[in-house]
Amino acid sequence: MPLPFVILADNQRISKNQEIIMAKKRTSQNLSRKKVNTAVKRESSKNNSKKRDASIWRFFISYLIFIALFLLLIGYKPVKEILDINGAYTRMIIFLTATCLKPVGIIQGIKGSIIHLKGISLDVRFGCNGLEAFFIYIAAILSFPASKKKKLFGILIGFLIIQGLNILRIAALCLCAVYLKKYFYYFHIYVAQGIMIAFALILFLFWLNYAAEK
Repeated sequence: MPLPFVILADNQRISKNQEIIMAKKRTSQNLSRKKVNTAVKRESSKNNSKKRDASIWRFFISYLIFIALFLLLIGYKPVKEILDINGAYTRMIIFLTATCLKPVGIIQGIKGSIIHLKGISLDVRFGCNGLEAFFIYIAAILSFPASKKKKLFGILIGFLIIQGLNILRIAALCLCAVYLKKYFYYFHIYVAQGIMIAFALILFLFWLNYAAEK
């Protein structure tokens, strides 16, 4: 009569073995899935890294091309004879600066790129007129992948802000030249020149946050 118990014990043993085998299969399947997921993630990460590197290179190459075009526009004689961008821009800045300083009473007159002050005259040339900083800013915006609307907004707002600061900077240089002559050289070389480029870069960073918004 003990036979049924033996059969039952064997069935239980077989069932346990089957459970163990199934558990091993599940574990093996899970490990396979994890390996596949890990491989997919690595491949995806590599692709993203390649795309990011390509975007960075594309930005820098585009940036250098735009800067070269801008310099060509203002420096190439045949173009300059047709449209003197630097000259027109400088005259505009000189006129606006002189208008701001008229109430102070130090302006004696303006001619071309020269501001005549009391006891001194300042010749505002490229590199001092703020156009270089605007070129750096606009080239960075045009090189960055963003919508045309955001680029146009950034260029227009940036132009107004940069020129506002530029007029204040040249006005400060004029005041320094008249009232603080011994500090003029240091203010002009170490403060006034670098401040425009630094401001243009900071303004571009603000625009990047705006461009990133959906």
